[in-house]
Amino acid sequence: ASTQSAAPKSDVPTANYKIAGVVVNSVTGAPVAEARVSLVDTKTRKGVVQQETGDGGRFEFAGLSAGKYSLGGSKRGYISGTYEQHEQYSTAIVTGPELKTDELVLRLNPVATIGGHVRDEIGEPVRHAQVTLFLDNHRGGMSRVTRLIVSTTDDAGYFDFSSLVPGTYFISVSAKPWYAVNAASTQTVGDSGRSGVLPALDAAYPTTYYSSATEAAAATPIVVKAGDHPDIEVQLSPVPALHILFRTGNDEQTGFPQPQLQKHVFDWVEPAQTGEMVPVEPGVYELVGVPPGRYTVRTNSGKQGEMAQVSEMNLARDGEVLDASRGEALSNLKITFKTEGGEALPNRMVILLQDGNLRFVGGSLVQPSGDAQFEGLAPGKYSVYCNTQGKAYAVTRTETATLKTSGHDVTVGPGIQQELTAWLTGGVVTLEGIVQKAGKPVSGAMVVLIPKDPETHREYFRRDQSDFDGTFNIGFIQPGTYTIVAVEDAWEVEWMQPGVLARYAHHGQELTIGPLMRGTVHLPEAVEVQPK
Repeated sequence: ASTQSAAPKSDVPTANYKIAGVVVNSVTGAPVAEARVSLVDTKTRKGVVQQETGDGGRFEFAGLSAGKYSLGGSKRGYISGTYEQHEQYSTAIVTGPELKTDELVLRLNPVATIGGHVRDEIGEPVRHAQVTLFLDNHRGGMSRVTRLIVSTTDDAGYFDFSSLVPGTYFISVSAKPWYAVNAASTQTVGDSGRSGVLPALDAAYPTTYYSSATEAAAATPIVVKAGDHPDIEVQLSPVPALHILFRTGNDEQTGFPQPQLQKHVFDWVEPAQTGEMVPVEPGVYELVGVPPGRYTVRTNSGKQGEMAQVSEMNLARDGEVLDASRGEALSNLKITFKTEGGEALPNRMVILLQDGNLRFVGGSLVQPSGDAQFEGLAPGKYSVYCNTQGKAYAVTRTETATLKTSGHDVTVGPGIQQELTAWLTGGVVTLEGIVQKAGKPVSGAMVVLIPKDPETHREYFRRDQSDFDGTFNIGFIQPGTYTIVAVEDAWEVEWMQPGVLARYAHHGQELTIGPLMRGTVHLPEAVEVQPK
């Protein structure tokens, strides 16, 4: 029998509405017994009630007042979720006259896992290999491959990633051959090799993707459905390790050089595994154990006060030289944040920098003084985004000692210490409306508020999912001109692509949020839902 803890009478007035239904396995459709089901009043976040499903997966909350409720479920072996959940959005259950809420189906995805082994060229397990999991992520209407988690193989070469949601994944492996001896070529010279080491032992493993590709573009995707448990194998093949020279141009040895080799892995940049760096002669060092490949090279001569350099290099020949003078000088950026209204900055505001390839390349916590620091930035144009809990903020203008510009873009020159002030505007308006189709409310639709000039105002986008009665509520909207659209089943669609976005916007409603508007704005007309 199921049990139910009643909410306080003062929070949930006596009423006769009911929310009931069944929890099922999203794959098999079978009822899920002993699942914990919760109900939360979305307006007050109070009046929480919970119960456990019986053998038939049934739940029932009776005596509810008219209102909106978030319905959620959880059980070991399943991904916790809410009713019709997509990303962080879900459909709230609305009780009231003419709304049938007693035959709901709450679907829970059984957890998925990816496991497997990493083996060497003769099929033996590779211990302590670094295995990285990536997800082809469509959140926010754009497709990008994001880094999720890193694991390390055990003594049997085994790894696993658990509690995965359905999606398309990729795996990369970085390791060093257990037998590798990557001695510097200038330490000892013998007949057996240029460093006194057998050539077969002076080896390295390139970063390897499932299955066996050494470039991210050729990686094999792993499509995982709810409840899947694919078992994969990645085999590593050694290549002759390169010996790379690095000239600092600093004969006095006043500092230690720090060249860093980085690999572009999908939309992520990570350090490359190499051997040690040893001095050869004053101002010259040798980096050993380098697999051939394309790298982003960051170098610093070690001279005090000298900016680091960055360059893109294809390292393919033994004895190549990393020339620090060939790269572009890196820069440091200090941003001081202020609000347009003069109010205090929010606590724990994180600032993110996005480059021209839409990759987030840096993050910094804003200090109590209002300052955020970024070091080692390559020259180029960046967009500044704010990440806060609660009220949303956007950079509306920037100012340096010599230049004032509108918007959130910052151009960083080579080899400079750049300082600027950025002014923030907070979202202060909430928009309410209803989604319909042929005059009838539509639940579960994606509602998108599209800003004017969307390519340059990505941080102004707002979304919601329509509730059981077709209503939606979009908060923290900044002043500006917008188009609002509602689309069915569009959560996995790359709707941020200009052509797709324009097609939806063409059939949307236009509205303007004035600079003096505050509080809640009600749309006078329903938003007609569009097919994806």
